[in-house]
Amino acid sequence: MKRNISPVYYGDYLQLDKILSAQSLQSTRYGEPAHDEMLFVIVHQVYELWFKQVLHELNSVIDAFAQDSIPDQALISVVHRLNRIIQIQQLMNDQISVMETMTPQQFLAFRDYLVPASGFQSIQFKRLEISLGLKREFRIDFDKQSFYSRLKDADRELLEGLEAKPSLFDLVDEWLARMPLLKFNDFDFWKYYQQATDTMLSDDRQTIVTNTTLSDTEREQELRDWQSTRDNFDALFMQENYNKLREQGKFRLSHKAMLAALFIKQYSEEPIFNLPFQVITALTEIDEKLTIWRYRHAMMVQRMLGTKIGTGGSSGHHYLKKTTESNRIFLDFFNMATFLLPKSMLPPLPDAISRYLGFYLSQGKS
Repeated sequence: MKRNISPVYYGDYLQLDKILSAQSLQSTRYGEPAHDEMLFVIVHQVYELWFKQVLHELNSVIDAFAQDSIPDQALISVVHRLNRIIQIQQLMNDQISVMETMTPQQFLAFRDYLVPASGFQSIQFKRLEISLGLKREFRIDFDKQSFYSRLKDADRELLEGLEAKPSLFDLVDEWLARMPLLKFNDFDFWKYYQQATDTMLSDDRQTIVTNTTLSDTEREQELRDWQSTRDNFDALFMQENYNKLREQGKFRLSHKAMLAALFIKQYSEEPIFNLPFQVITALTEIDEKLTIWRYRHAMMVQRMLGTKIGTGGSSGHHYLKKTTESNRIFLDFFNMATFLLPKSMLPPLPDAISRYLGFYLSQGKS
């Protein structure tokens, strides 16, 4: 039976009467409208619309990882939606260039009318950070102690509720940790890996010691750096040491999740690991795009305000620059390159291992 579908018109469907009448300029309250305030308002409204879409995609990804099992078909959708988020992030980063067509003096024509409004108060952006895994114990806020107390009750309850729920980082960590450590019949990958890395690190140390172009001071520094790398490698094989470094903030992934992610990245070209590798790669890129957005935002604020404080009371450029490197989520995926071996040093995976891992990668939570 054919449905009786009512006609829908472009303007009504998009509710353009609401959208196009939502630009209220503060400068008109005090005299002539500041021409560039319209740009400022629209850019930030567009950001909020993209935040809404990113949260829509992100929540579906979180729901997928929250299930008892994650079959390949679900991972295909996850990768697709994560890649869509990446493309949206690229748009948001490019949008800063539009803002930078405004000069500092053009911004100053209306800037003082915005106090105490600040992008820091974006509830959707805070939802995005928390949902990804940047909960309050991991992030830098310019006013961490009183931030939640300054929110409306409904917004505070929403964000505090999110803080209590598993984030995407938490769920991905659990998903990775479900993969068994690889000791299967006569195949012991980690024993092989430890022997190979011992050889690699010994060669590195010998290169430093015999490098005649280094001064004594430079050689001592390189040897200290080498020892730090050696300690990180050793921690992979000693969970107690790993947990100590994790408590110090050097790692965030659990020990099992770190080993699983490392194995997936080592064998990324194996069909059984292609989808998990794409998930890890997409999450790495999302974190990178977010870091680039923070950096470009910080540079734009410095360009517009110099060292002035932000309208919301933060230290402006200084605060934004500080969050650029500190407010990271999937940093372990970036640093994992430290532990990768050349393909030529990897043993081939037996067919039985691929079948064994294929079963576990799609199984439910233990």
